[in-house]
Amino acid sequence: MAARIAVRLTPRGGRDRIDGWDKDAEGRAFLKARVSAPPADGEANAALVILLAKTLGVPKSAITIVAGQTARLKQVEIEGLETDEALSRLAG
Repeated sequence: MAARIAVRLTPRGGRDRIDGWDKDAEGRAFLKARVSAPPADGEANAALVILLAKTLGVPKSAITIVAGQTARLKQVEIEGLETDEALSRLAG
């Protein structure tokens, strides 16, 4: 059981926060997130994992960036949560 969501990450975004949902040109939904960390040496990815873990109420070890480590658009997998539960927690 693992949820998988798309996240568009903005590094050096001022402060760490979730900015809600948006859609790409093909209509696929992605979560918008920003972190204050720079995109160098994996710092922004690490900050994203911490932000998502805190928001979702899961340990950091449950969150893995499975695609897009060096891109703004990433695929994130959350172990221990169904997709519906993850989306519900992110919405509220």
